[in-house]
Amino acid sequence: MRALLPQPIEQVDDDYLLSRYAGAALPFVRFNFVSSADGSAQLGGLSGALGSNGDHRIFNLLRRLAHVVLVGSGTVRAEGYAGPLVSDADQAWRTAHGLDAHPVFAIVSHNLSIAPDAEVLTASPGPVLLYTCAQVAEPLRESYPEHVQLVQVANNGEGPDPVQIVADLDARGLQFIHAEGGPHIFGQFISAGQVDSLCVSYSPVLAAGAGSRIARSVREQQRSLRLHTLLEENSMLFAEYRVDR
Repeated sequence: MRALLPQPIEQVDDDYLLSRYAGAALPFVRFNFVSSADGSAQLGGLSGALGSNGDHRIFNLLRRLAHVVLVGSGTVRAEGYAGPLVSDADQAWRTAHGLDAHPVFAIVSHNLSIAPDAEVLTASPGPVLLYTCAQVAEPLRESYPEHVQLVQVANNGEGPDPVQIVADLDARGLQFIHAEGGPHIFGQFISAGQVDSLCVSYSPVLAAGAGSRIARSVREQQRSLRLHTLLEENSMLFAEYRVDR
């Protein structure tokens, strides 16, 4: 993998990548997606089909840095998130750098559609925060595993309020937020002004079809971005944009 921007480097190692992807002022909210060259976030209904070895490498390094990995319940169901979110090597790096071995896992579920016995919850080796704008009665709250905490936030008209989610994570000291979608969650965070960084891996394929784009929202919202990092491997581009504040 080579760097194109901010300066050309023929071969980059993990330390270089980690330094480029380090967050800025906290809380710092990053979204990560893969897209085809013609703008589809899916191939055969899944985002993973657009990935590559380089994409997986960056994906894992982004998780390595995170205090919390945030995902919408639809993406959890489509992609599968049961078990550890980081490898043994990543856990060792995290503990050596003062982080918990496992990032906290945060799931955003509008209607609380993740059942208490769902494998994504029961198989998680670390704490899980389940954000919802559904009413949560005490018996329901107590039916979830001990390491799973239900957090009720307001409905901002599109779903659980991103402003309240980020504020709650910030108050817990989970300030480096790595979000992996899906498009509805990303669109809501854009509308709420709660995005600091967007990492997009551009796959050198044309997908056509009816695949979703990476962001979807009922409200159109323009945010100015600046290109922070650009990498390339086997014709696949890896870009990070940061939001101008």
